[in-house]
Parts: sequence; C-alpha cells; structure tokens
Amino acid sequence: MKLSVVIPLYNEEENVSILLARLYEALASFDYEIILVDDGSTDHTVHQVHLQANERVRLISLKKNQGQSYAMSAGIALAVGKYIATMDGDLQNEPSDIPCLLNELITGSYDMVTGYRKDRMDAWHRTLPSQLANWLIRNTTGVHVKDYGCTLKVFNANMAKHLELHGELHRFIPILAHLRGARIGELAVQHAPRLHGKSHYGLNRTHKVISDLLLVLFFQKYWARAMHFFGTIGLLLIGTGAILLMYLVSLKLFGHDIGGRPLLLLGFMSILGGLQLVSFGLIAEMLYQLHQQKHNKMEKVTNFKQIIKVV
Repeated sequence: MKLSVVIPLYNEEENVSILLARLYEALASFDYEIILVDDGSTDHTVHQVHLQANERVRLISLKKNQGQSYAMSAGIALAVGKYIATMDGDLQNEPSDIPCLLNELITGSYDMVTGYRKDRMDAWHRTLPSQLANWLIRNTTGVHVKDYGCTLKVFNANMAKHLELHGELHRFIPILAHLRGARIGELAVQHAPRLHGKSHYGLNRTHKVISDLLLVLFFQKYWARAMHFFGTIGLLLIGTGAILLMYLVSLKLFGHDIGGRPLLLLGFMSILGGLQLVSFGLIAEMLYQLHQQKHNKMEKVTNFKQIIKVV
C-alpha cells in the first residue's frame, strides 16, 4: 500500500458521501487506502460510511469522543502506507491537493509537507484568532510554518508514526516533527466554506491552545534536559530560602524574636518547594532515560528484523 489517507470524522453525516466520491476521483491513479476514524459521532456518520465505502475504505469507530489528536493518532497507527496523508472530513480540504503535496514530499526529499490555506473561506471571527495564534506559535517556537491550523498534510510513514500525538497536539504537528529533525515543506492548498454541519472549533478553545503551546515549548527546550528547567528554579528557591533563614538567624542572635515573622514561613516554604522541583527534575530525567532506552531497543529490534529479511 503506497498511500494511506487518515480522516477523523465527528458528526459529518451530510459530508461523507461527497468526501468519499472526491477521494475516489482524486486518488484513482494511486495504490491507496482511506482510514476514516469516527470520533464518537452522535449522528448517522457511521451508517453513511457503510453505505458509501468500497474495499479501500477502513473504518475505525471510537466508542466516545476522544478529540481530533486521539482520532488522528489511531488512524496513523493502523495505516500501512509508505506515505500518510491527513485531512479534515468537513469538505473544507480538497482531496485533489493530496497528489500535489505527495509530489512535493517526494521531489523535495521532505519528511513532511503541510498545506497552508492561501485563500481561506471562513468568517473573520475564525480567521483573525487563527492568524494571531499562527503568529504567536511561529514567534515563540521558531518553527515558521504559515498555517498551523491546516490539517491537510502528507508525511513519510515513519515520521508520522513517531509523532506521539495526545491531548490536542494535532495543532502543533510541525513542531513535534521539527523536534525529531524532520525536513518540512509547505504548499498552498485550496479551502472551501463549510456547506454542511457546524464547525467544532471556536474561541472557547483558546485556553487549550495556550496550554498546549506551553507544553510544546517545554518539550522543545527541555524535553531532553528537564533538570535544567526544574533544577534551576529549584536551586533559586533553595538559595532564596537559605538567605532568608540566615537573615532571621542573625536577627535571633541579636535578641530579636523571629517566631511570628512571615519570613520564617516563607524561608522554609522556599526550601521545601525548591527541593520538590529538584526532585521533579531528577524523576523527569530518569523517565526520559527509560524512554530513550526503550526507543533504542525497539530500533535495534527493527534493524535486526530488516537484516534478517534481507538475508
């Protein structure tokens, strides 16, 4: 199987038939599979998939709504193609752009090519927050991708399967790929207004975007050296607490009563908080080392299997 197209679906019953028809037409010259991941839809999306699907379509039906990142990760995990494409199921992404992205991936020797919506067909109250979010993410992470909100992407399968998507990190896929040393390309893609159903995104997700951005920034700067983050703050707190206690001890030596001073509590709390942060840093470092050892073992097993296969 050369190409796997992974599409999360949530309450898209009116869009499924059109979506599949466009996919069949756009991918007619490819060896492909389509993996539809129903993310706990409450309408007749699953029924429509059964009516419209052919032998190239695989359906994953989640028991409850888990979010786009989880659904996308489930589809990617089961994909068997050498290349993997992802897109939305709301007809705002155009399947005919997939061959262009794939060609760019192969000819440009990229690990991932992401689309950007050059002429976005959404109302201003959706495009403006998106533009602000793109600007913020680009300037805080240093990964200068034009459109972080565009789901239409094509990957080498090996890169896609190592993204480790969870929470709602699908917005930050270019950063996760960049952390793994991926070469990232961009290509303008078409965008259409939503014809059926309603958008699942809005300003109510702003706090989630900011929270996930902080998480990604931590991964980007301190994933392999968590002790530098927790340890530095912890040592500053310990040092501050020690200075405060030394000051109070000097006052005590000169006959002052220090039992009721807030600085005494602050000094002890600073030292205890600092020790906890240093402990967090050590635990995080150990977890990272265990993760690396497991990853290295899996790579060795994979390489060994490949060698045996070749022989």
